[in-house]
Amino acid sequence: MSLTTSSTPGFAQQPPTAAVPGRVPGASDVDPGCCLIVDDSDLYRDRLAEAIRERGYRVMTADGYDAAIEQVRRQPPGLAVVDLKMPGRSGLDVVRSLRELSPETKCVVVTGFGSIANAVDAIHAGALNYVTKPADADEILAALHRGEGEPVGPKEYNPPTLAENEWEYIQQVLADCGGNISQTARILGIERRTLQRKLKKMRP
Repeated sequence: MSLTTSSTPGFAQQPPTAAVPGRVPGASDVDPGCCLIVDDSDLYRDRLAEAIRERGYRVMTADGYDAAIEQVRRQPPGLAVVDLKMPGRSGLDVVRSLRELSPETKCVVVTGFGSIANAVDAIHAGALNYVTKPADADEILAALHRGEGEPVGPKEYNPPTLAENEWEYIQQVLADCGGNISQTARILGIERRTLQRKLKKMRP
């Protein structure tokens, strides 16, 4: 399990507090300027971390459940971005544990095309909102801050259409497969010819 942290000027570390029975040490010391990103994809996690860091947040990253919970126990973050589909314990488990350990943390789940039902389950488990991959930093921060009436980035968040979500997800999987259409079709669970027809269409 990889476990990394990085600091951004302007967000000072809070000194540790004494443990309180029945509560995670430091649970009341949520850092509003800290964002935890939990995703098993090194490429997506690192790119998103850098983008959110550039927007003034201190960023912690984890590649799965165990690393994420260890981070939360060390320093409860103000924000969390959790990928739902990961090897081992799922993002849904992360959301549930995060809710118990740090109920003040605002959490958004990231899901691929076709996993909307699971995203709704995550919201019922305590997530604030969900976005679909490949969501960028502005979309994610907008989802995290929705309802506060404060701008969070240079562009407004406009929810993508279902066709746009499908197109973006196919392109992401295709890129991860190095352009191999047969492998991409197997991962997506569709026939190779169906995938080829979708790829011939113009982007929505």
